[in-house]
Amino acid sequence: MPTVPAALHSNRLAQSTSPYLLQHAGNPVAWQPWDAEALAAARRENRPILLSIGYSACHWCHVMAHESFEDEGVATVMNRLFINIKVDREERPDLDQIYQTAHQLLTGRPGGWPLTLCLTPDGMPFFAGTYFPKTPRHGLPAFADLCESLAAAFHARRAEVESQNNELRRALAATLPGLPARGEFDRQPLAQAVAAFAHSFDAQFGGFGGAPKFPHAPDLRFLLASEDDSVRAMALTTLTQMAEAGLYDQVGGGFCRYSVDQRWEIPHFEKMLYDNGLLLGLYAEAWRLTGDALYARVVAETASWLGNEMQAASGGFYSALDADAEGEEGRYYVWRRDELRALLTDEEWRVAAPHWGLDQPPNFEGRWHLKLARPLVESERPLLDAARQTLYAARQQRVRPGCDDKILTSWNALAIEGLARAARLFGRPDWLARARAALAFLRDRHWRDGRLFATSRDGRVQHPAYLDDHAFLLAALLEMMQAEFQAQDLVFATTLADTLLARFEDSAGGFFFTAHDHEALIQRPKSGHDNATPAGNGIAALALQRLGHILGDPRYLAAAERTLRLFWPQINRSAAGFSSLLLTLEEALTPPNSVILRGPEGEVHRWQRELIRVADAHCTILALPNGTRDLPAALNKPESAAANAWVCRGVTCHAAVTRFDDVLPLLEVTHSPPARHEAGVG
Repeated sequence: MPTVPAALHSNRLAQSTSPYLLQHAGNPVAWQPWDAEALAAARRENRPILLSIGYSACHWCHVMAHESFEDEGVATVMNRLFINIKVDREERPDLDQIYQTAHQLLTGRPGGWPLTLCLTPDGMPFFAGTYFPKTPRHGLPAFADLCESLAAAFHARRAEVESQNNELRRALAATLPGLPARGEFDRQPLAQAVAAFAHSFDAQFGGFGGAPKFPHAPDLRFLLASEDDSVRAMALTTLTQMAEAGLYDQVGGGFCRYSVDQRWEIPHFEKMLYDNGLLLGLYAEAWRLTGDALYARVVAETASWLGNEMQAASGGFYSALDADAEGEEGRYYVWRRDELRALLTDEEWRVAAPHWGLDQPPNFEGRWHLKLARPLVESERPLLDAARQTLYAARQQRVRPGCDDKILTSWNALAIEGLARAARLFGRPDWLARARAALAFLRDRHWRDGRLFATSRDGRVQHPAYLDDHAFLLAALLEMMQAEFQAQDLVFATTLADTLLARFEDSAGGFFFTAHDHEALIQRPKSGHDNATPAGNGIAALALQRLGHILGDPRYLAAAERTLRLFWPQINRSAAGFSSLLLTLEEALTPPNSVILRGPEGEVHRWQRELIRVADAHCTILALPNGTRDLPAALNKPESAAANAWVCRGVTCHAAVTRFDDVLPLLEVTHSPPARHEAGVG
């Protein structure tokens, strides 16, 4: 017999911690979470699984939900034919990775959300698509009709389905890396990647390729770390163009997920924690390199947005803000001109109208989404700041977009790392305090009985953590230790590093996305390819390599090398997809500098501030004032009455240096730092 909801318009999603799943708990569809009970029902009843994967801030997920999943007639068809399973891609990135890959293999096209699949009871997909309308349009079938066809194919053409599934199994296996490479590494992939980025670079608007445009933060990080000004310029141009256009919230700070046009002008309006954590660190580094006031303003405003709108009282950061408000995409962010004119004084309007493009035609469905249309004269800045504050206060009175308030370990780690880096470069203890509050939340709530968990909401911790959770948190701890050394952070970092080796590493090299004792799925992903977030393998290798250099621990260095060797053939075939691993390669070929500072606290921190200004992005600087306890042997340098510096390249260290001017030659610093313009940072 078909599985039906226990009560009208109530289903098993009602007990979920995911806001996305809870959005569907009142659907007439008999949704179930991905769990043993749902999968057993499919096997027992010999029924196909209708798998729908999305996330709470996804606009087209909402559209399909309103059109089909809230419709009694469509729900009746789905309940009659399928075991219906809903998955939040943010809580179950393992499932999302597998089935996005399956979509690509079955259709020859990249997937997206909502992701719609039909599975045999053993979890193998025999159909994949994304959004489908309730009624036929744009060449897409009506969703209910599609459901009837898929169920009929499952029952009437089972042999064909099984044959296709066997082919898909082989194709999925072929996506995993093969045998690790032997021999020496070289710089050729670094040059290949730069050439590929240069070929697709949009010199006018920044970014790579045409619309839609995504920030691709891992690629920008790779380019920004280059010593070649022409390579770095691709990243700086992109960061400038994004900050001046509509991808960036000119009123409230923070970045949207992507732009639908080539100019970064009109975004898809959801704001994701991961984008903003990654971009915050990049803009802070761009400011360190250039001293540009625009970058300083973006850092300050984005850090403020993270703290004011995304951080829970408990310390953790929420996951996302919805694209929609009151059922309309972008409604919260766009303006009518008469509304703006009424809010601003004559002087503010005189500055704001040309600056934000309000004297131009509307750019979003008859309204204005703000962008930088004309640069300011610096004397106009106070008037624009006043206008911005007025608009921000007015916008706060609107119905706000929905907030996905679950707390994800991996995305929090990216935010912690970005805030810690910005705090260190700008000297902002308040930003560091926000990062430390989030770190304390993860350590206190998501770390239980020696295991890390991936997500929580309302005090309920769920799902064993994935590779990204461990790797991103390890990288965040390395950044926190540079901003403010605490011995407990190093202990936690080494614990996470050891967990990566024990529970995720493949004996052939590299790291599986899931732990060795994770639920068995149709594939065990092991990817080195960056997406919107960096590859877990890339960040694991980079962080382990850096930790190995700091501590002189060959285990971590060897694991990083094994990871590079495993992915080396793929990197050589298509280097531009592996920016995080390319950073690891760069530091394997040219081991980075690390500096350990010891001595009186004030003097040590003064040396640290000066070194931050001139050291490159690969350099690790640890300030360990006299009195710092519980240090491992590699860091436990003698205390002294004056500041001392120990400079190492890789695991090779120089003798202690007692004069600051003698440190710079050891770091091979040959340039002066740019002038600092910190407008808008206070």
